[in-house]
Amino acid sequence: MKIMIGVMGSVAGFDANAAELSYQLGRAIAEHDCAIVTGACPGLPYDAVRGAKDTGGLTVGVSPGHNFAEHTIKYESPWEGFDVIIYTGSGLMGREITGVRSCDIVIVVGGRSGTLGEFSIAYDEGKLIGVLRGTGGIADHINELVGVINKETGAQVVEDGDPHRLIVRLMELYIARRLAARGHDLPAILPDCDEHACRSVESIETAIADMEAEILRIQGIIAEQRKRLDAFRDVAMMGSGEAKG
Repeated sequence: MKIMIGVMGSVAGFDANAAELSYQLGRAIAEHDCAIVTGACPGLPYDAVRGAKDTGGLTVGVSPGHNFAEHTIKYESPWEGFDVIIYTGSGLMGREITGVRSCDIVIVVGGRSGTLGEFSIAYDEGKLIGVLRGTGGIADHINELVGVINKETGAQVVEDGDPHRLIVRLMELYIARRLAARGHDLPAILPDCDEHACRSVESIETAIADMEAEILRIQGIIAEQRKRLDAFRDVAMMGSGEAKG
């Protein structure tokens, strides 16, 4: 199953640099074999969709409309470049909840009031959140927002001005969170991981290799015990046969 990465951001009011950064973000998402999820809207999220599609990635749109006609006419939203469009029929505000909850990771690019709502939902629900700095809007003021929110929800926020590096950091932290959810001690598994992001891919690979080796060792023990059990059963059956004879 692919990791679902949402890109939430400005539909308008951004510059060419923000558009290029968003495009590169989409490419980075596809290069890591993740699916991109957006509100099926124009603007910076659509630039990310184009980047993902040009790189062979899976693109998913969560539309506020009931159907294709409403999506394209009422909401004046694009459809080309999407592999899947989910028609929620819940309007712009309702669409935000479905979109955010469909994602494993949410990334903010630029953004105005709508993106602020999506960020708030993701933060309140303890999501892993990325912020692409240098794209303007609320993305360049997330630190201030988090400071004002002053609420522990389990959310983690990672900021970076390089889209490719941002995805690497988010992927590392996502894997770390998954391992921690399975009961593994996070600092022991990822000694280079801080509260914002894990710094070392190698540390994750080493941890996984160690766990795989331990699994193989345990499987070997189980196989040996099964052999002993089978041998014991054979002896028991032979003894039972001799007794009957």
